[in-house]
Amino acid sequence: MPISQSIAGRARDLGGFSVSRVLPAPQRRALGPCVFFDEMGPADFPAGQGIDVRPHPHIGLATVTYLFAGGLSHRDSLGTVIDIAPGAVNWMTAGRGIAHSERSPAALRAVGHHMHGIQSWVALPVAHEEDAPAFVHHPATSLPVVEQAGARLVIIAGTMFGATSPVQFPHPIIYAELHLAAEAAVDLPVDWGERGVYPISGDARLDGEALVRGALAVAGPGDARLVAQSPFHAMILGGAALPEARHIEWNFVSHSEDRIAAAKRDWQAGRLPVVPGESEFIPLP
Repeated sequence: MPISQSIAGRARDLGGFSVSRVLPAPQRRALGPCVFFDEMGPADFPAGQGIDVRPHPHIGLATVTYLFAGGLSHRDSLGTVIDIAPGAVNWMTAGRGIAHSERSPAALRAVGHHMHGIQSWVALPVAHEEDAPAFVHHPATSLPVVEQAGARLVIIAGTMFGATSPVQFPHPIIYAELHLAAEAAVDLPVDWGERGVYPISGDARLDGEALVRGALAVAGPGDARLVAQSPFHAMILGGAALPEARHIEWNFVSHSEDRIAAAKRDWQAGRLPVVPGESEFIPLP
């Protein structure tokens, strides 16, 4: 079946660092449980410069950081302090409330570095929106790798191609990094739910239609087939659609607008948790 949607990313500035925001978009708010999808970079930082995302809050979601190059130092209100390297996964469950910061690690900032990766949010099911906050780091060596006929996939979340990620998420989800050799192909079965392909580099066709760099291609109904025309690098994402619509305001996600309004008041009044070791914060817009 033809591609049902092609959603181009829109440039957004995060304090001097530009990202391409694909979700949410006017024409589509979510894909499976994924409600937010940014491509960070690629960007080159000279020595002495880097990313500084000051402490800010979240509710009702899990944030997912996955890098191709560079690094980020994560601190959160649970006391977590950890650097993420390419190929690893930082999975932070906000639940009823968490705050965190993300900055370039000191060692990379000192010498200059290349930065490229994906930041995404997945909405928690309603029954889990008020879960206790949590953080889990999965090193690259813990993620299953599937290799078949010119294809290599790292399974970031969910079960795909017979492999299951160690990431725990209480809703059907698919999320993988894909490398395809020229003329190689993979199938994206309809029983995965909603399926999207986000090209990073190279050329490919989804059900015969050319993919556009920087645009999320959403598969149509029925099984889909992805075929590479050249060496191809992409992210595959999606899963079962959530039964309830999600509201997103600033860094807050919920099925309830009243809950988001309460979270805004809590952050403004200083009632949400703070990040140990940080003196800065991002005020409510």
